[in-house]
Amino acid sequence: MKKFILPFLLFLSFAIGGCTDNTPKTEIKTETPNSITQTYTVERYKLFPTQNMWTFIKLDTQTGQIWQLQYSINDDNRRFECELNTNSLIIDDKKINGRFELYSTQNIYNFILVDQIDGRTWQVQWSFEENNRGIIPINN
Repeated sequence: MKKFILPFLLFLSFAIGGCTDNTPKTEIKTETPNSITQTYTVERYKLFPTQNMWTFIKLDTQTGQIWQLQYSINDDNRRFECELNTNSLIIDDKKINGRFELYSTQNIYNFILVDQIDGRTWQVQWSFEENNRGIIPINN
């Protein structure tokens, strides 16, 4: 019986520890005109749905790095994550959660990425074909 209890307790402690939320978060405090302080919690990574029910875009809101994420119910070969942009887009070393935001367009394969600090923008395109994926700067 003792041989069963120790492994079970170890498994249980890992399972409980794995359920905690370890996502890096930043608290942002703002003041309203009435001098009321409001606190918002902003997470580093966000998922954005596409018009394809199996595909999401994962954004690192701190650096602008982007991945295409696809899930599947029963086919492991259709479950994957691939890079759209693995290069950091920040140029001033201000790594702030929530700095980058992604906006959908009416085109199923395109999004607009905005740096909310300096206003730079990019066209983000996802695709099932590798040569049609990536991001392109939109010049001001």
